Amino acid sequence: MKDTYTTIKGGSTGEFKDRGSKFLAYAYPVYSTEEIKACMEEVKKLHPKARHHCFAWRLGTDGTQFRANDDGEPSSSAGRPILGQIDSFGLTNVIAIVVRYFGGTKLGVPGLINAYKLSTKEAFEQAETIDKTVDNVYRLDFSYEIMSDVMNAVKKAGLDVIRQEFTDAGIIEFTVRQSEAEQVLASLNKINKLKISFLTTR
Repeated sequence: MKDTYTTIKGGSTGEFKDRGSKFLAYAYPVYSTEEIKACMEEVKKLHPKARHHCFAWRLGTDGTQFRANDDGEPSSSAGRPILGQIDSFGLTNVIAIVVRYFGGTKLGVPGLINAYKLSTKEAFEQAETIDKTVDNVYRLDFSYEIMSDVMNAVKKAGLDVIRQEFTDAGIIEFTVRQSEAEQVLASLNKINKLKISFLTTR
């Protein structure tokens, strides 16, 4: 089972010019629709007078969530070529937004496809790509009487603890690589009265 995916480490930009029209591409790593919205707003603030803000994104460790938007350009002349570059680079959890300033000469659909494709391509070529593991996030709920057993098991397994809380009882949230989850859960399940809940995959 493949439990890695490729994304970009940080934001990057690309540019393409054709017959006076300027295409500025912005690529960002994103992990939620809220982050996508924030990136869109940021680019629109940078270029409030641009005629088009076309975009495409792909989300999820398996890349099954995606969207492409032409923002007023002819159908499939902008969003699809942008998405095509996301897929060509084998990326997920990423958005590319291309801003167009019209130069007075119509480029036609083939010209637009080429411009949106090449500006996006340059943004991804400028970006640093990284491979990330697909991780499961779990929560442990336990009483203080088994706390030492739980803490020892967590330490022994070398788990990446992302949250812990000790009030009336103990709560620990941790991430584990998907391919190693079964083995880790088997060791934790040996502890009596420990409640284990699956939270999400990321």
